[in-house]
Amino acid sequence: MLKTKFLAGVAAATLAATAGAAMAEDAISDGAVKIGVLGDMSGVYSGDFSGPGAVAAVKMAVKDFGGTVLGKPIQVIVGDHQNKADVGSATARQWIDQDHVDMITDLTNSAVALAVQKLASDKHVITIASGAGSTELTGASCTKYGIHYGYDTHALPVGTATAMLKNGGKSWYFITADYAFGHDLQKSTSEVVEKDGGKVLGSSDVPLGSTDFSSYLLQAQSSGAQVIGLANAGQDTVNAIKQAHEFGLTSGGAKIAGMLVSIMNIKSLGTDTAAGLEWTSGWYWNMDDASRKWTAEYEKFSNGASPTFVHAADYSLTMAYLNAVKAAGTDNPDKVRAELGKMTIDDFYTKGGKIRKDGLFVYDMYLLKVKPGGKDWDVAQVVSKIPGDEAYGPMNKACKLAD
Repeated sequence: MLKTKFLAGVAAATLAATAGAAMAEDAISDGAVKIGVLGDMSGVYSGDFSGPGAVAAVKMAVKDFGGTVLGKPIQVIVGDHQNKADVGSATARQWIDQDHVDMITDLTNSAVALAVQKLASDKHVITIASGAGSTELTGASCTKYGIHYGYDTHALPVGTATAMLKNGGKSWYFITADYAFGHDLQKSTSEVVEKDGGKVLGSSDVPLGSTDFSSYLLQAQSSGAQVIGLANAGQDTVNAIKQAHEFGLTSGGAKIAGMLVSIMNIKSLGTDTAAGLEWTSGWYWNMDDASRKWTAEYEKFSNGASPTFVHAADYSLTMAYLNAVKAAGTDNPDKVRAELGKMTIDDFYTKGGKIRKDGLFVYDMYLLKVKPGGKDWDVAQVVSKIPGDEAYGPMNKACKLAD
């Protein structure tokens, strides 16, 4: 009898252990949590919004998290979408169908982000776009599994255009990147300008990656606009500002409004060329002790380059995702997305950040200005804080997830 009871106990314990192992195995699909960094690794956005800096931030977050979650390894894979929606979609499809990627991030370039977000959502895979700007990601094209983290084309002009208008810049001419991001940014900025009594005199659509802005700048000058609004980013912004300076537009009284600027842009331009430039950002590396401490660690991953606000967002969103997996006890996308929606994100990047039902990450933004005599990477100063609700506004009713 004792032997029978003993064997029964052993069998029960074995079954329980087997069941527990199976549950643990099922909690993480395919035995690992896989994060795909799909960005611009070689083009106009590879320096300040994507590229090696974004990869470093994600890998740093994985390392700081401990390299594993729920007892399983965290893996990072990298792809270059070449700023082409079809290339991005093909890469994402392979990652999801063959490599079993659980979350795709970066997605710099709004056309790519929109295409990949739809594809991934159809396959129940979470995307967290950090480098893209289009409000369409959380508007008419919003999805259950799509998250937009770091900035959008609504938040940027709230700070920059408002400041320019207060300083007398009432008439505007736009030089606009000719795709979804640029058009969204021009539209959002125009709405701020006109709401506050300003006027848009005209615009020029410019192909992505243009090196010669002379004809567009001359059109802007001929319009008589007080402000030339640059609805572009990356190297396009740098080239436009340099040529405006060379052609004497700024010395002639025209003001340049960079609607999406990074510290790498200022570093490339030099603080003399960029003097007086104001822009809106979600974060600046030298804004407080926590940011400075994180930046010192990041530099070990990035060949000494100080991070842009998008790179900092890449770290923050990776940590948020992994904490959501841990809290959910699984990498199941529905459960992880639910946990992300419950979170209040408090880290070096932001305090009190929330991911809304439409997928938009809402947090405080900042108006920055070029620091006179700034050296190395310390090229900016914080002028003011823009509360998150003011920067991002209410949910877009075009989003089917909005109440």
